[in-house]
Amino acid sequence: MGMQNKLRVGVMFGGRSGEHEVSLMSARSILRALDPLKYTVTQIGLTYEGNWWVGEDVLEALSQNRVDQLSPAFIIPDPRWRGLYQIQHQAQGDRLQCLAELDVVFPVLHGPFGEDGTVQGLLEMADMAYVGAGVVGSAVGMDKGVFKDVMRAHDIPVVDWMIVNRSQIEQDVEQVIQQAMRLADFPLFVKPANLGSSVGITRCNTRSDLFEGLYEAIRFDRRVLIEHGVAQAREIEISVLGNENPQVSLPGEVLPSREFYSYEAKYIDNRSQLLVPAPLSPELTRRIQDLAVRAYQAIDCAGMARADFLLEKGSSAGESGSLYLSELNTIPGFTNISMYPKLWEASGLAYPALVDRLIELAMERKHERDRTECRYRGGG
Repeated sequence: MGMQNKLRVGVMFGGRSGEHEVSLMSARSILRALDPLKYTVTQIGLTYEGNWWVGEDVLEALSQNRVDQLSPAFIIPDPRWRGLYQIQHQAQGDRLQCLAELDVVFPVLHGPFGEDGTVQGLLEMADMAYVGAGVVGSAVGMDKGVFKDVMRAHDIPVVDWMIVNRSQIEQDVEQVIQQAMRLADFPLFVKPANLGSSVGITRCNTRSDLFEGLYEAIRFDRRVLIEHGVAQAREIEISVLGNENPQVSLPGEVLPSREFYSYEAKYIDNRSQLLVPAPLSPELTRRIQDLAVRAYQAIDCAGMARADFLLEKGSSAGESGSLYLSELNTIPGFTNISMYPKLWEASGLAYPALVDRLIELAMERKHERDRTECRYRGGG
């Protein structure tokens, strides 16, 4: 492929999120998989403060928290200025300088300000193609409370839950604890409503656990999810790929090294096990795959998502209510140990081909958006 035919890809990573480090790990694997014969790649690093940087090996610079050799940059929400820009200071005055023209952006931004529809909205305003779900799919998939509301409306099984705000916890934590204990028996899980990678999550087996978990969660979000914990649960995950007609992978099972699949169990101690494919009956596998596609389409997801399920241990494959959808991750982990690419690899789609396909889906989605008329011309 000639230089003029290469797709110009901007890979965004880091960000203002508790999942910043996970984003860097995912980006490292994606950057390694992008074929230099197919793509011209521009690295776009976002700091914890939300500052955008470009330059030589941005990923390494952000990993070492050293941006002194990088240049600030931004995307303008105006289709006339499609690309990556910086302000150039000159004696005659400041002017915009285009640093890189971009055909497609690959946001590898887990959590807030990346997976929640905010970056997607900016890219929509700029009329740029991008990998993954749009504004609605990203926002609904990110907020665990809103997501469960939508799932229940579509008759997709979820555990009982409640949402509380930071202000409620700070003003009357005892009342919140009483409400939570009326929701369900222990164990309960307390989670930031808009975060992933198990950041800020607490499994609560006692009242004191619940107290501590609430204050841990409000460090990371103003909305907190409290949900019934399935005491004896198998954690089943499945990968979804596509736009209007998504495909699903084989399911996998997580055997966490700790009490639940915490951040440490995922990324630190390297002792959790992933069973691919998961030892499930064909009937249960089909049910999980069907629920994953229904959930994906219910929130108008696109590109990719990983669907996470809880299956009660000891329940029969067809027992009603024994299987629950936990969440849909619209920018799932892409590290070398992440379940999303592992499941596709086991299903016959290697990591580099998966990245290629995601970029193709982004371009297809942009083409579909371009067909939508923005000006009403009136009827006949």
